Parts: sequence; C-alpha cells; structure tokens
Amino acid sequence: MKRFFNCVFCLLFISVSAQEEDPKLFTLDINTFYGTILEHNPDIAHLITDHPTGFILSYNRKTFGFKNWESRYNYPDWGFSFVYQDMKNRFLGENYGLYAHYNFYFLKRNLNFRIGQGIAYTTNPYDKETNFINNAYGSDLMSTTYAMLNYKKENIFKGFGVQAGISVIHYSNANFRAPNNSTNTFVFNVGANYLFDYEKEQDYIPSSEEKTYKEKIKYNLAFRSGVNESDIIDIGQYPFYIVSAYADKRLNRKSAIQVGTDVFFSKFLKELIYFYSVAFPELNVSGDEDWKRVGVFVGHELFINKMSFISQLGYYVYYPYDFEGRVYNRIGLKRYFGDKIFGAITLKSHGAKAEAVEFGIGIRL
Repeated sequence: MKRFFNCVFCLLFISVSAQEEDPKLFTLDINTFYGTILEHNPDIAHLITDHPTGFILSYNRKTFGFKNWESRYNYPDWGFSFVYQDMKNRFLGENYGLYAHYNFYFLKRNLNFRIGQGIAYTTNPYDKETNFINNAYGSDLMSTTYAMLNYKKENIFKGFGVQAGISVIHYSNANFRAPNNSTNTFVFNVGANYLFDYEKEQDYIPSSEEKTYKEKIKYNLAFRSGVNESDIIDIGQYPFYIVSAYADKRLNRKSAIQVGTDVFFSKFLKELIYFYSVAFPELNVSGDEDWKRVGVFVGHELFINKMSFISQLGYYVYYPYDFEGRVYNRIGLKRYFGDKIFGAITLKSHGAKAEAVEFGIGIRL
C-alpha cells in the first residue's frame, strides 16, 4: 500500500510539473497585401506610379504567463518576419526585409497589433549613372519598420485560422548615404495562420506580481556612434559620436521617465559647413562655425522583458550652426544584459527628417 501511494504521488508530481512547463507553442502566418506608396514628401511623387504588392511571412512564439512580463502585456507573441514587396516602379525595384516583432492583443484577443523592426535589401538603389531617378533609396541596405493591425482568429479548425487588416511599411537608410527620401507604403492585407501542436494549447496564467513597484532614481551614461552623410550626394560619409548622461525614474513595472543631456560630435556637419562656405558664398557661411551641439531632453522608456522601447524629445541649448532646427527626437530599442549594462539601436531625427541611426552602449547605475 505504501508503494502504491508513492507511485500515485510521483504521477501527480509529474503531471503538475508538466503543467508548469512552457509548451513552446508557435504559429506560422502569411499575409498577402496590396497598397499604395504615401506621398509624405513631394520629392518622391515621380516614383508613385502603381500599387505595390507582396507578402509577409511570420513565425510567432506564443506566451502564457510563465514569465512575469508576459501577463503584464496580455500575453503577447514574439517572433520574426520576412517581407517581400514589389514597389511596382522600375526605379525602386523590389525590397526584401527581415524583422523581429511583437504581437499585442486586445478585445478578447481578436484585435492584434504588431510592430516589427529590421533590415531590408533593395534591388535597385540610387546610382548617379544608371538609376539617378531613385532619390528615395541611397543604399542597397536600409533600416525598415512595419506596423500591422489585424482582426485575427486562431485555431478555428484543427489549428487553422485567418486574419485581415492594414499595415504600414517604412524603408529608409536614415542618412547613412544620400539620397534618403524614404518610402511609406499603406497596404490592405489578408491571410491565414496555423497553430502547431494546437491540442496542447492551455489557459493563460494570471499574474502573481504585486501591483505596486518602487525603484530609486537611476543614473545612466551612454555612448553612441555610427556613420552618416548630409543631403549633398557624394559629399562623403563621416563618423559621429554622442555622449549622453541622464536620470530615470520608474513609475511602475512598465514605464520610466527620463531627463538628461546629449553632446553631439557630428563630422558630417563639419564637412557640410565647409562645403557651403566654398560652394555657396551667398549663404554667408564662413566655414569657421562650430559644428558641435549640446542638447537637453526628456523621455520615456517602456520595459518589455529584457528589451525596452525609448522615445525622447530634445532641444539644443548650444546651437552655433543652424541645421534642421533646434528640436530633435530619438526613438529606438534597448537590450539589457543583466541589471546595469545595455546596448541600444536608435534613430535620431528632426521631426520626420532622419539624421542618423545610432549604435550605443551604456550603463544604468
């Protein structure tokens, strides 16, 4: 009898343990799309000649609350996407993109919002001899972002489901090389999805976290760098360096507010000042203007697992040479390695006018 109870206990323990393991379920989905290039800039009007088509193929890893961050965001998916887009213009060619993305769910998980960030390859970038008409893409590799809003039903019949909605796909090299007028494509998409091992789908685990969360003010130091070029074609690509210091205060487990300062050392601006002083004397540029800038900013950080999304709005307090205005903004992603060290990829711009993609490292103390 004792042996019998021992066996029953072991079976119960194995059963409970199995229930506490992440089943690692995932879906594959495909969306075909049809849309139009938005004329966000009159300089690309000549490139809008037809309706782009393509498809989006995605892998989506499901979450059920086995980690605390999953329940905070209503059990999102994370995954990877491949996007093919025929721009329907012989000067723009075709684009191929690889992305990392998150899917967030609303309205009883029927409404799905996806945000993806990645890198794209274009088949026909600007060339001053063979393709000077393409003033949108100055390089064959570009930064790309897409956002998708779908009405989605999963596992309708033996793992199969459907979705339909709208998306916006953005391509830009962020002034890595001129020209860089970029494109934004608005599309209607429709597709199907399949949930692998659908018979293992389980209930979502409620959050066990305390609602209140407190953290002392943290102090951050960051160094960012990269390469960019001004809007003058073939003036050259130059490195830039940015040193940032800021404080942040967590409001809750999801959000923190920031305030700090940036010091910019942008070599492209030094060369641009010299170019204007020589080529356009009527602009009254002497060539001796200081090309360094200092800004102050406020920002917000949204924490998602080890990743976070940052958005900052800044103002140049030291601004000896007028370039694109005194207000700047920065958006991007951070990845934490432990509690203190982080890496970051961010886009710095003036309104919708990109200046550079920044690659950074930093410490949070």
